[in-house]
Amino acid sequence: MTDRRRRRGAGRAVLAFLTAFGALTGAALVGAAPAGAVQKGGRVAPGVTYEEFDIKAAQGVTHAHVLRVDLGHPRVRVDLLYPGAVASRAAVSAMADGQGAVAGVNGDFFNITETQHPGVEATGASVGPAIASGRALKAAVPKGQRFGPALPPGTTTEDVFGVGTDGRARLDRLTLSGSVRTAGTELPLGGLNQYALPVGSVGAFTSEWGSASRVRATCGTDTDRAAPCSTDTYEVTVRDGKVASAADAPGSGPIAAGTTVLVGREAGAQQLRKFSAGEAVEVEHGLVAADGVAYRLALGGYPVLSGGQPLPGLDNTTSAVRTAVGIADGGRRLVLLALDGAAAYRSGLTIAEVAGTLRDLGARDAFSLDGGGSSTLVARKSGASTVSVRNHPSGGAERPVPNGIGVFSQ
Repeated sequence: MTDRRRRRGAGRAVLAFLTAFGALTGAALVGAAPAGAVQKGGRVAPGVTYEEFDIKAAQGVTHAHVLRVDLGHPRVRVDLLYPGAVASRAAVSAMADGQGAVAGVNGDFFNITETQHPGVEATGASVGPAIASGRALKAAVPKGQRFGPALPPGTTTEDVFGVGTDGRARLDRLTLSGSVRTAGTELPLGGLNQYALPVGSVGAFTSEWGSASRVRATCGTDTDRAAPCSTDTYEVTVRDGKVASAADAPGSGPIAAGTTVLVGREAGAQQLRKFSAGEAVEVEHGLVAADGVAYRLALGGYPVLSGGQPLPGLDNTTSAVRTAVGIADGGRRLVLLALDGAAAYRSGLTIAEVAGTLRDLGARDAFSLDGGGSSTLVARKSGASTVSVRNHPSGGAERPVPNGIGVFSQ
């Protein structure tokens, strides 16, 4: 697709925003971009453009930053931005530059604080499943353990935005499938590299987890994130397929390649206590897609638009700075949206307005990502070899986050 055709398509989206959908969504483009704004429709790289504009929303004018990504372009791909470990955080710009992305946005909600569990380390790990370069990094925490706003009815922490190995974007669900086997026992696996395990389960932690303490995985319950940490825990380290060590409490520190640390709570802990030193153990795990698709990239959040229709029950009262991703043209094009956090625009959008905005920009499906101080959109400027932060993060500087969507064009 040529730049001229891309600009014409952007113009049609703007016209639709001004007219047909404005009354329905309560949001419409107004005027020109503020003084000093980057020119609308600027080319970032082959197959990738950036634009910004004002939106008149229910709570006042906010400012949108948008990346349009042509997944059908032979030089374009997307992948997960992350700091190299699940339980770690970094600025979106640092992750983008470190991985060579030309643009990107922040990703999933995450374990940002542990004020309800004094003395317990906040891991920084994300809520939902994550896949990077086709490799499963982690599974979803129980619904009651998530951070972020309330989920729309019918959605779960297993919902993901993903791009398949076929190059097409989709909304899907990724469920953990796994087991722990010994000569006489087979246990279902309840977690993979996640900051919260289901009550009574056994979870696996691999080298992908990082160095953070695993204690948080045994705190809270499936329905109450603030519930006390479990007092019935056990940890088994499996190295080269055999039990190497055990402990009564979850530990911390890096996990070597070829090593899996099993953490159990309540009934899961009781099962792990039956393991003996030197015993052979086989741990299997994977993420299974509801649509049966193999994914190159996947990360959590929650759906807000499906088949061109906003999900029922979307919040239409709470406005905030938001980040979201829209899917257009049968999964061949992405619309990445991040709102500006500058004081003049901080009123933001409601989730219902986000869904309407992305629909007006051409998306048929859309997915909400972490917002507030996390909302960040980065893109290279003409001739630059590194990205620049295009919006104003509401905290005054980039917030370190666990992951994001990276856009690559070579």
